[in-house]
Amino acid sequence: MFVLVSFSVPDRRSRVLIFIVAYNAERTIQPVLQRIPAALLEYDTEILIIDDSSKDETFHRAREFGDSPFPVTVLFNPVNQRYGGNQKIGFHYAILRGFDFVALVHGDGQYAPERLPELLGPLVRGEADAVFGSRMMGRDALKGGMPYYKYAGNRILTGIQNRLLRSSLSEFHSGYRLYSVAALKRIPFERNTNDFHFDTEIIIQLFRAKLRVREIPIPTYYGDEICHVNGLKYAFDVIKATLLSRAQDLSLLYQRKFDVIPPTDHSNYQPKMGYESPHTMAISRVAPGSAVLDIGCASGYMAKELSEKGCTVSGIDQYAVSRDLPLKEFFQHNLDEPGFPVNAGLFDYILLLDVIEHLRSPEKFVESLRSSSRNSGVTKLVVSTGNIAFGMTRLLLLLGMFNYGPRGILDLTHTRLFTFTTMRALFEQCGYVIDEVQGVPAPFPLALGDNALSRLLLSVNRLLIRLSRGFFSYQIFMVVRPLPTLEVLLQDAIECSDTKVAAASRG
Repeated sequence: MFVLVSFSVPDRRSRVLIFIVAYNAERTIQPVLQRIPAALLEYDTEILIIDDSSKDETFHRAREFGDSPFPVTVLFNPVNQRYGGNQKIGFHYAILRGFDFVALVHGDGQYAPERLPELLGPLVRGEADAVFGSRMMGRDALKGGMPYYKYAGNRILTGIQNRLLRSSLSEFHSGYRLYSVAALKRIPFERNTNDFHFDTEIIIQLFRAKLRVREIPIPTYYGDEICHVNGLKYAFDVIKATLLSRAQDLSLLYQRKFDVIPPTDHSNYQPKMGYESPHTMAISRVAPGSAVLDIGCASGYMAKELSEKGCTVSGIDQYAVSRDLPLKEFFQHNLDEPGFPVNAGLFDYILLLDVIEHLRSPEKFVESLRSSSRNSGVTKLVVSTGNIAFGMTRLLLLLGMFNYGPRGILDLTHTRLFTFTTMRALFEQCGYVIDEVQGVPAPFPLALGDNALSRLLLSVNRLLIRLSRGFFSYQIFMVVRPLPTLEVLLQDAIECSDTKVAAASRG
């Protein structure tokens, strides 16, 4: 007789790092350590203290503490790294040592270590990627000793940041933070400032990476600790960092530390419908019931719109697309490779929207497109690209800035840049006739949301384009037709001659 005995294997305990940043905290570091609750023994918990080159005995006081139930590591920076730089080292330590979560605690005792188990809960349960202790969720901040000017400044700065970032945090400026180490791996926190507004920049990165942030109320405590923060400079740096992030959304500036939006093959190419844009202009130019070739068909938003006009749409893209798209045919093709996968003359319209600037040699491409057509003069190309002579780009260049970014005129993937003059020259020199040239206003509804302000800015931009198309147009829109190639003209001449000879012989 055999008896089957099963053993349950307990789940691995979460590894938690309590990371204490310390600077000139000789009087407070041991009390902070004493206040870390034993309830954290539920996890595989360790403590890391990094003394940021203190001028007092903080390092030795931390090492002398012997009552902790947790393993304690004390490190000393030989060169002061400042508040943000010290955090970077601790977070890097957490990543290298394979911790699951890291809790940032201040060595001056301003934030209550007793609340660590409660703050850690949402992370362990998988409900959040970062948890912030907020002093502003209750009404005890002033009662806890927060000076009124700091309270007012906190509220004002948080309100401005929420407005700019379209967020809803109760407080951006708490230093009591817990992170999933997996979340830290996804953001380039090492590129952030070493100064005090590191905390703002890491919040912006979390938001941009679509990570989940949760706030939990904490008590406020202000004792006689020394404040090392210059309030006015801090406020300026916070607003500057927030504005830089917003400017990146508007494709005006670019900083690598804010380039953390989760990528997809077509994430940078969003449909611009419902307002004047290359997409709506192209749809209005295509006659109902036409045969259309959409080059760079991406997620198929143009195919869907044109299908509603009774058009049959074929697509070309270097990436595979969903089979659910309303495409008659699809050709997966890299446009930088020689040749063209289909006879361009089979289509009434060919859409080339925001594509040509990505090609290594636009000249070779438009020539191969023209050569592939046996129906020259009938097929129309609808083309759009960014206008590098746009006023804002000129202004930034005047200021010494020419920053590529994930979207916009200076998209990181752009290999060629055009003005109205060079765009016209490209097609005319490659054997095309220009039927229409228009300036396109900036996509304010995409950047600011579809609201009264964005609509007003669109209207103003349209008026300014009438004054100077080259200066105020964000994009260039053109409709062109390929002229017959010499091969086509020769073949036409031969066929016409044969027809005349045959007619004469019959007569």
